[in-house]
Amino acid sequence: MNKEQAMAEYSVSPGGEKYPIPMKEDYAQELKRVETLVSSARKEGKEIVVVMGVGFVGAVMAAIIADTVDKKTGKPGKFVIGCQRPSSRSYWKIPMLNEGLSPVKAEDPEVDPMIRRCVLEKKTLIATYNSDCLKLADCVVVDVQCDYSKKELGNMRTGSVEMAALEATMKTIADRVPANCLTLIETTVAPGTTEFIAWPIMKKAFETRGIKTESLLAHSFERVMPGRNYVSSIRDFWRVCSGCNAEARKRVEKFLREVLNTEQFPLTVMDRPIESETTKIVENSFRATTLAFLDEWSIFAERNGVDLIKVVNAIRMRPTHNNMIFPGPGIGGYCLPKDGGLGYWAYKHILGFEDDIFKMSTIAIDINDTRGLHVAELTRDALRNMGRQTAGAKVLLCGASYRQDVGDTRYSGSEIVVRKLTEMGADIAVHDPYVEHWYELEQQDSYPAPGHSWSRFFRNQEDLVKIRVQNDLPAALQGVAAVIFAVPHKSYLNLEPKKIVEWAGAPLAVVDCFGILNDEQIQAYFKLGCEVKGLGRGHIQRIKDQMRKAKS
Repeated sequence: MNKEQAMAEYSVSPGGEKYPIPMKEDYAQELKRVETLVSSARKEGKEIVVVMGVGFVGAVMAAIIADTVDKKTGKPGKFVIGCQRPSSRSYWKIPMLNEGLSPVKAEDPEVDPMIRRCVLEKKTLIATYNSDCLKLADCVVVDVQCDYSKKELGNMRTGSVEMAALEATMKTIADRVPANCLTLIETTVAPGTTEFIAWPIMKKAFETRGIKTESLLAHSFERVMPGRNYVSSIRDFWRVCSGCNAEARKRVEKFLREVLNTEQFPLTVMDRPIESETTKIVENSFRATTLAFLDEWSIFAERNGVDLIKVVNAIRMRPTHNNMIFPGPGIGGYCLPKDGGLGYWAYKHILGFEDDIFKMSTIAIDINDTRGLHVAELTRDALRNMGRQTAGAKVLLCGASYRQDVGDTRYSGSEIVVRKLTEMGADIAVHDPYVEHWYELEQQDSYPAPGHSWSRFFRNQEDLVKIRVQNDLPAALQGVAAVIFAVPHKSYLNLEPKKIVEWAGAPLAVVDCFGILNDEQIQAYFKLGCEVKGLGRGHIQRIKDQMRKAKS
């Protein structure tokens, strides 16, 4: 490749900014820039921390570390380098960070000012694409994704863990870090990864480099929650950690106590990394299973005149059951749809067992992944009851994100609803007050990665790239035959049925996925000539029958 060809390569941010990808001759100058800054930081007594991967978790974790101060002196104690591979897909994060701009969109008002403060004012955070910065590190935090790739919808057992990126990152680290550098894997990984995959990689590299001491490798998973408490979910939350040897365990405990609020949220130190890894998988599998459990009761309720929302609320009055959650059209988010798969895969492919012990964790993922298909059925049935067909019907989906009052669309149950209805011929429109771009649709050929889109499980998906999320609800409702309330955003909770019908221009089918509608609203829709369906809301038919009897 000549210089002109190389210069033509760009990395484009979600906002459309184009950044030229560095060429080979740029690397040496970039390393000099980093070395100069590190030298100054060392003179000030700062510890040098490299965060590998500045995505959803890594960018904010890097800022949290960079924002910490020494508890004795009150001065910044860490100098942080965010490192990202300079690919066309991800390189844009580096120049954005160096401008003091967050590469991740967050509802938390603390994120943008913290990154800007650390980069431009405190000057404790920089970003680079040159992985030789690892040679300067006292500590490395690994925030590289470890995904579970599903080959079939509703059958996660045929999938596998994508280890390549993590393994490549560990090799890069092992070939460069100083002997006394602590490497902390913060990624959620398959149980056994730290001890039986990452540690052997580091041992082999250290032997090749002639380093006689054991590498210092540890694991401590994040519990990030999107939304307005994004930063607190990292900094002000309970952590679990462990190390591959006594020194690594001691170092990771010290590091986490320095950068996180462990005084109010005590640190739990485990004996082995596999215990730390398993903790994350079990806690998320537990949540995914309890959510999947309600799917069968949701169907039961629909077929037997029971309002499952009222049932759940009644159960939640009991203190031991007050965290029961209605699952809506699917659970979504990055962790719950995949983490049970990491355990299932590890049992066979890392730990070497051939028997099949997993029943609940695996089927829970399959149930949650396919729950949105039933929403499409309810929409079809509501339209039929009004003498209409799904094919050609304009359907508005309200809520693209996977949970209320956030803009995170990763593995949202709403996506399955949209894709199935599109397959059935519906004309889909989308409204969400928190989502600007639904990249899973707009860039489905390449997002979240080539060949990984849910579109591969459905037909007739090509035109979904044209969908643009709307934020004007009255305008979005114009002329629709059906509206689906898929997410309980605050702005959807108290909408007047009369207004909805007025904005739509005629009676329409209304589908409630999350117990958004109360009985009075349901009655009002029926009075206005609408049809109403809801996940787990079997009493809707009873309300309809009672209103019909009252008329006669």
